Amino acid sequence: MQQHESGELGYTAIRKPVQLIWQGEFETREAAIAFEQQIKGWSRAKKEALISGDWAKIQQLAKSKSQARLRQAQPERGVV
Repeated sequence: MQQHESGELGYTAIRKPVQLIWQGEFETREAAIAFEQQIKGWSRAKKEALISGDWAKIQQLAKSKSQARLRQAQPERGVV
């Protein structure tokens, strides 16, 4: 947090003040970085569910996104 607040790290250097709203514990630094990259691809709704600790909502949002992708991948009926 100190590095973010002092501007030592790129993205947060011009986006202050910085506020910690969620943290997790990981076995390795690599696991933490992988999870951070995963979160960066999430929708705002999914990130808000993470912040509030609503894991059921995260799962629901993940399912709805994967179902939407399946519908998009299927060809329209009657079109050859």
